[in-house]
Amino acid sequence: MQAAAPHQTIALLQSSSLTSVVQQEIERAILAGEYSPGTKLIEATLALKLGVSRGPVREAFRMLEEGGLVRVEKNRGVFVRDIHTDEAVEIFDLRAQLDELVGRQLALRITPAELKEIKAMVTAMERKVKSKDAYNYHLLNLQFHDRLVELAGNRKLTEIYRKLIKELSLFRRLNLADGWLMPITASEHRPIVDAIASRDPEAAGRAMFDHAMESKARTVTHDLSRAATEAETAPVPKRRKGAA
Repeated sequence: MQAAAPHQTIALLQSSSLTSVVQQEIERAILAGEYSPGTKLIEATLALKLGVSRGPVREAFRMLEEGGLVRVEKNRGVFVRDIHTDEAVEIFDLRAQLDELVGRQLALRITPAELKEIKAMVTAMERKVKSKDAYNYHLLNLQFHDRLVELAGNRKLTEIYRKLIKELSLFRRLNLADGWLMPITASEHRPIVDAIASRDPEAAGRAMFDHAMESKARTVTHDLSRAATEAETAPVPKRRKGAA
């Protein structure tokens, strides 16, 4: 097989790098709520906005579809995925199992320096609760859990976990805007760290599993309540004259 010419290799690397940058920017916008679930993403519009050709955007769409953030419909286009309650429940259940494994691993392998690091993250989250800073609390919460998974030392687990969290963010975004959830979720983080520090794998695994399942119950219950409220307040369609 003939090797690619140097200039072809450079062009390929530049294209690959550009696609990654475009993919990361669209992903950031989706997860930040700039494109809500169900929104159609226009290839030409995004290419113009990002100052690139349509090729990298098209490739970015493919990567985002593989990541579970968009769906591609033939002859219709690309849309931000809308995660429904039943799928969110499945994701939460899988996440709980992964979190339990992470807790067990951390109880066995975490270093004093790493333990100090995650304790500091919990303290920072508690400060955000006191100042009622929901936005930065949410960011710290995501960083805390991601760091726990990363410290468990299983790269494949980390990869799967991050994909699940991104999908779950499409479902949870509206719920996480509610500040009343902060003290509840924050109160469950300190016991997780204490269980990990105890070096008891069963206790640490159970603490993380329970936190994930409590998060599932709160989020799903709140989403169903919000949907019911929206249905009650929706305007009733006017009946046409002569309709039965």
